[in-house]
Amino acid sequence: MDFFEQQDAARRRTGRLIAYFILAVAAMVVAIYFIVVIVLALVGAPERPGGPNPYMETPFRPGLFGLVALGTIGVILLGSLYKTSQLASGGEAVALMMGGRLIDRQTRDPAERQLLNVVDEMAVASGTPVPPVYVMENEPSINAFAAGHQPGDAVIGVSRGCLEYLDRDELQGVMAHEFSHILNGDMRMNLRLVGILHGILMIAILGWFVLRSMAFSGRGSRGHRGGGAMIPAIGVGLLVAGSVGLFFGKLIKSAVSRQREYLADASAVQFTRLPEGIAGALKKIGGRPESSKIEDAHAEEISHMFFGSALGSLRFHLFATHPPLVRRIQQIDPTFDGKFPQRVKPVKVAPELPKPKKKPRKPVKAGRVGGTTPLDPGGLLGRIGVLDMEQLAYAAAILEVIPEPLRDAAAEPYGARAVVYAVLLSQDAQMHRQQLKALRPKAEEQSYRETERLAALFDGLPQEARLPLVETTLPALKTLSPDQYSKFRENVEALIKADQKVDLLEYAVRAIVLGQLDVQFGRSRPIAVRYRQLDPLLPSLVGLLSMLAYAGQSAEADVKDAFDKAMAAIGRQATPLAESDCSMRNFDATLKALAQAAPKLKRQIFTACVACVAADGKVTPREAQLVQAIAAVLGVPIPPIGEALGSRA
Repeated sequence: MDFFEQQDAARRRTGRLIAYFILAVAAMVVAIYFIVVIVLALVGAPERPGGPNPYMETPFRPGLFGLVALGTIGVILLGSLYKTSQLASGGEAVALMMGGRLIDRQTRDPAERQLLNVVDEMAVASGTPVPPVYVMENEPSINAFAAGHQPGDAVIGVSRGCLEYLDRDELQGVMAHEFSHILNGDMRMNLRLVGILHGILMIAILGWFVLRSMAFSGRGSRGHRGGGAMIPAIGVGLLVAGSVGLFFGKLIKSAVSRQREYLADASAVQFTRLPEGIAGALKKIGGRPESSKIEDAHAEEISHMFFGSALGSLRFHLFATHPPLVRRIQQIDPTFDGKFPQRVKPVKVAPELPKPKKKPRKPVKAGRVGGTTPLDPGGLLGRIGVLDMEQLAYAAAILEVIPEPLRDAAAEPYGARAVVYAVLLSQDAQMHRQQLKALRPKAEEQSYRETERLAALFDGLPQEARLPLVETTLPALKTLSPDQYSKFRENVEALIKADQKVDLLEYAVRAIVLGQLDVQFGRSRPIAVRYRQLDPLLPSLVGLLSMLAYAGQSAEADVKDAFDKAMAAIGRQATPLAESDCSMRNFDATLKALAQAAPKLKRQIFTACVACVAADGKVTPREAQLVQAIAAVLGVPIPPIGEALGSRA
């Protein structure tokens, strides 16, 4: 199953989850209604000894049923909406709820530094935004989670035990498992499960509250006068009905979670090609007395999000959110005999050695400015939403060629802003000076000084390393205050518009940075699916493919040939637009319309784009930047262009 099918399947799973929720609510409404009828019948019976009981003769009363249904649904929805609103900010809310501490990107702690390096490499290799990483300091067990509504607001959380007991290969296996949840669209469903179960739990909480209030008020001792016994009876009924609903809710959560864990384990092995990495982490969980248990009081709420069982049991039971540990390991390592290590020793991570000031840069297998890269058309589509060791190695090489001052600057808020400003500065000397002059009174003094200092380092930075560097600024930029972000946003827009035109690098930076942060700071909402058929989007697709064709070809016949091959890839025919109609403004409007397509339609759109780029068998730097810009707006995680599109000699 490819990325687009995974995304579509994730949406179907969410739809089924909502259907199960509706069925559970309907069952609870019926149960509570009959409890109310029975209570009313029993309460009224002493007043009519031997006489007819209207509630027994006519048990179904539409008016009463409507009141019970409205009350039950109202309580459940309010509970779900309350919990959902608590988690509206995405993964950050979950990490903070679990007592997580945001790892400073400038940390010099060797274990934390190693974890951040692994996460950065995986994010760049998979084409997803670099997520902030949190550590649960008070959790000595080995566990981790990924949480968020979408990749843009995802976070990674790890227990202190992960940092202390896992080596790099094992840590890489665990992180690959969590990235598979990010790429496969599991996170949104996991958060919705939290909200749904909390809503169902509210019925039981309400029953418990009624009983507790009766105990304190002493009204339960007043006998049946005035229906005094009805209130505690209803409290018991609500508690029972809520518990039954919660029982089935947990069954749904556990069944869904167990299957996804098997798939995530398999994906981690496929990603890293190091089965001993994730298997070693699972074996260490079995060999530790704390296993994977999370002590925080909120562990039950998000138990289905963790790498290992947050409730600590290594055996299977009805409500287990994870398969048995031995079975998970044997799926990865069939030779495992079920015996866990008797003692798991802490791993000492060596501190990073300082890099030489003039270290020669490693060659990177991507097309240089003005050059071309041989194109494998299936390379990109086949690697969207997946990882492999070649991509990880390539991502590590890209990050390695970035000068250390730039990497360090990207790790803190002032420097991160300066990195974005510096990458947007024009290569034309006069325009460069004008941009800096306009930026000085608007930017914070520290960010401005950093921009001047860092600008010179971009002169020798390979083109293919610039966007990955920008992506590493996102965790630091997410820590800005709303006012700081507003000023930063204005400065970015001003730098882009300074020369009265928008080039592709500028557009890609805007799409990656402002596109993600606008959602983070509440300036825009995630793009919702609006189109499930291709025909309404054909005019926009024609505009997009026309621009791609002109970007890679110069002769009119070659432009038409590239365009025709792209349209043929999706079984359509059309005429390319005139080159004068292919402006960046039209490009932006076109992409925003196409971003509203369903995942399967996005696969067709991307297939057409790759066919257009592949028409002449090579990809130019301009085409590569266009593909990256398209992916950023459409929300498609693509690996580094040079590795994915280039030949694999």
